[in-house]
Amino acid sequence: MLGGGSITLFHVRGIRIAVDWSWFVILFLVIFWMSSFYDELLGNSAGSTTPFILAVASAAGFFGSILLHELGHAVVALRNGIGISSIQLWIFGGMARMDREADGPGVEARVALAGPAVTALIFVALMIGGVAAGGWHEFSHAALIESTSGASGVLAMMAWLASINLLLLVFNLLPAFPMDGGRVARAIAWKTTGDRNAATKFAADLGRIFGYVFIAGGIYMALTGEILGTFGGVWLALVGVMINGAAKGASIQTRMNSQIGTISVADVMDREPVTIPGDLSIEQALDEYFLRYRWPWFPVVDAAHRFLGLLNREAADEVPEVSRAGSRVSEIVDHDRGLFIRDDTPLTSLLSNQNLRRLGALMAVDADGRLSGVITVEQVGRALRDAQTRA
Repeated sequence: MLGGGSITLFHVRGIRIAVDWSWFVILFLVIFWMSSFYDELLGNSAGSTTPFILAVASAAGFFGSILLHELGHAVVALRNGIGISSIQLWIFGGMARMDREADGPGVEARVALAGPAVTALIFVALMIGGVAAGGWHEFSHAALIESTSGASGVLAMMAWLASINLLLLVFNLLPAFPMDGGRVARAIAWKTTGDRNAATKFAADLGRIFGYVFIAGGIYMALTGEILGTFGGVWLALVGVMINGAAKGASIQTRMNSQIGTISVADVMDREPVTIPGDLSIEQALDEYFLRYRWPWFPVVDAAHRFLGLLNREAADEVPEVSRAGSRVSEIVDHDRGLFIRDDTPLTSLLSNQNLRRLGALMAVDADGRLSGVITVEQVGRALRDAQTRA
């Protein structure tokens, strides 16, 4: 259940859905706040469980909306060949962890806009359903969290979720990198200039401006209690701090990308990695490779040296001893597409590659799928240090 400092809830088509510990803080606050609202709206006695049930359902709908938003990003990313290692919910919403950056501005814009598109559909569906159920007047008053609106509990919940999704939609479309609107701004700048690094710097600078605006506005609201109130002001200021930090990190990475320049994977990879033939028996692989080299995994190739996947020691050990001599290595290899990249890939695209960080290395293949080398974290780091020295 635990992994990477978060708690795994479930998997969706191989994507790990997890929550950070801070998610429970927001879950508690939403349930506590909405319980009070529903209790006042319905006029129930203190012993009634209806307000609490509605509050729990509201919290589930709220985080369900965020999850669907992130799944929108994930689906479009996967359709464009970008792997998704996990989706994590935390105190400021959600985050889909992509294995690499987009290849072009068009892909960047499509992935960025997919989440807001899902949120917009949720908002429209809730609004249509709510207006059909209670009429526009009652629905609109319930959306403003008015305890005197006279709306039913279910209609009030639909109205609240609609207003929350509208707020998420507007907020996410602000051009504050790394939020969705900021990524769209980067895509436009990238398309205009043809320079990814310059576009990222522009979007990051824009993000830092918005970050400072959020911090200043949040502090003002927290002190005066106006607009969003004290709690909302503190929240906005913390969001500003988060955006500012992320944008600053993007600026630093942009400078690193500029220093690496046109270096490709082929320029720094190990061109003679130890490989296991796919037709070798598992027994031979254990005896001749794992026991000899003591490595946790090996790349597997066929007779034409095409990359078949990775053989992990754990997978080989799980095969019963009586079956190892008659079983081939190719039968149990890991075929995950995130394990390999083209050898002509720019080294800059590996700086945010989650699989490289997780595995410590990636397999490099040529245009025909033949294994041409292995690129490690250490080699990427060494190339970056060399570039910084030359600069």
